[in-house]
Amino acid sequence: MVDTKVKEFVDVFGLMETIPKELQEELRLYHYKKGEKICSQGDVINHLYLLVEGKIKIYTESPQGKTLVLCFKKPLEAIGDVEYVRKCRVINTVEAVTNSQLLTLPYRAIEEHGATSAPFLHFLLKVITVKFHIDSNFTNFNLLHPVETRFASYVLNVSPANGEEAEELATSNMVDVANLLGTSYRHLNRVINKMINENWIERTNGYIRMVDRDRLKELADPVLYDEE
Repeated sequence: MVDTKVKEFVDVFGLMETIPKELQEELRLYHYKKGEKICSQGDVINHLYLLVEGKIKIYTESPQGKTLVLCFKKPLEAIGDVEYVRKCRVINTVEAVTNSQLLTLPYRAIEEHGATSAPFLHFLLKVITVKFHIDSNFTNFNLLHPVETRFASYVLNVSPANGEEAEELATSNMVDVANLLGTSYRHLNRVINKMINENWIERTNGYIRMVDRDRLKELADPVLYDEE
């Protein structure tokens, strides 16, 4: 029997006709606290995750331990779909930005009950193609928007609401941030200095902090900045 809370999320996101009844019986709901990792780069996972409440960030980690945030996601978002299709290890680390709830489906059950379900396979195809579409838009975003817009969007997304430092905004990570935003470190540094002079951000104790959130929001673009 499907759990009441699980059924509620299935109904909210219109998954009743998408997920076969046998698969719905396998759905489980898990809670993740802010800052808790859902899966890590290189892990072997055995479940498909569906974000149904909260916000997550997806990032890659270098062998030296540095992180580079790739994107932020809100419901409904699938995690482990590409890994399921490719039968590979986790490509990028996924972490809860806020307290979040995720439904899980075992790969085993998907093979047994979902692999021959046209609606479910269509759902997986749609999820994966949307990801490729977003990646394409992100590339266009980097080509068509000034660095000020890209960086303002990034700062807004990674800055904690309580004003604490964000590891993604450590000054030692700015070379990686420049690479993510499709610019040179030199150019990004000029943008940072300009924003500091305008009192939009500040650089203290090795971190970039927001000062004028409203001004940054004026500069930002929703492709990168997803407001709560």
